[in-house]
Amino acid sequence: MKVLMVCSGGMSSAIVVKAIKQEADKQNFPLEIKAVGTGEFEEELKTGGYDLAIVAPQVKHRMDVFKEQAANANVPIELIVPTGYTPIGAPKVLEQIKKYSK
Repeated sequence: MKVLMVCSGGMSSAIVVKAIKQEADKQNFPLEIKAVGTGEFEEELKTGGYDLAIVAPQVKHRMDVFKEQAANANVPIELIVPTGYTPIGAPKVLEQIKKYSK
């Protein structure tokens, strides 16, 4: 499964992405996940062949814009639960992701 995370582009997202990937590996769940900043999100969605987009809590105020961009790219989108946006919250985010696996 291929997932794109949109965030404000800070270090925290790299840490969270790594934790989610490690959790997926631990559960033998095939996952390719990438984080991009808000300015790169729309173009990456169009060209990346993603199965799901997830939105970091710190940029949820732009959710309406992201929803429109995801709809244009025909990619489902979901807001990460705030308690999942930590390295120890990775299992929660992975459960959100798994709901969209085919």
